[in-house]
Amino acid sequence: MTATGRDAAVAGEADRPAFTADEMMTACAARALTDGMTCFVGIGLPSAAANLARATHAPNLVLIYESGTIGAKPGRLPLSIGDGILAETADAVVSVPEIFNYWLQPGRIGIGFLGAAQIDRFGNINTTVIGASYADPKVRLPGAGGAPEIAASCREVIVVVRQTRRSFVERVDFVTSVGFGDGPGYRERRGLTGAGPQKVITDLGILEPDPASCELTLTGIFPGVAVPDVRARTGWDLAVSDSLEVLAPPTPAELTALRQLQADNPGL
Repeated sequence: MTATGRDAAVAGEADRPAFTADEMMTACAARALTDGMTCFVGIGLPSAAANLARATHAPNLVLIYESGTIGAKPGRLPLSIGDGILAETADAVVSVPEIFNYWLQPGRIGIGFLGAAQIDRFGNINTTVIGASYADPKVRLPGAGGAPEIAASCREVIVVVRQTRRSFVERVDFVTSVGFGDGPGYRERRGLTGAGPQKVITDLGILEPDPASCELTLTGIFPGVAVPDVRARTGWDLAVSDSLEVLAPPTPAELTALRQLQADNPGL
């Protein structure tokens, strides 16, 4: 390799971020969680984000898992909602009906995480079927689980999903978990007590609902990402905030804590 080639290679390495897209998404999700709040946690990136928040800036974050554990304090990332470490470290373990009937539906949980196979401009989520026919779909997805109750009743919802034109669509094929329906006033007309999706965190940036239109609007982008990149992966004419910001990358402390949580779990 020539000196020029070596210099270019070194420059290329220097330009690469010292973190992955998943680590950036996890850090952004963790920062949305504040100390002392209650959080309905799912497995995967939401669990990593919640446990990262608890390990860094929110030590009093109360983690609630669907399996019935309240106040779980795992020292590593759990493999599933049935991982024994959740019950072993929880303040209390209750039945699944109690989690939903007493904690979730009356609005006692501050924030809940959801994923999506499809999401539209008003934050409606589909995890049921792809295709026009429910009875004869192109793809049948895993379904709802507890997601509709989380979407309806958590005080706030954070959606975590990778951004592609297949996932960010003009209109979802099936509404599994309601966001803002067809626009302003939809949730209120149906008596939904939660505020709905307040952040959608992707591998490109963050979208938040416009206060007037309820339409998802790009408010932040990851380092190295440009607005055309995000629009190219969106199935509608994406609105962009006038105060769009470049989001801060994960700090060394966040990366160290996150990687330690992952390293302590040999199953990940």
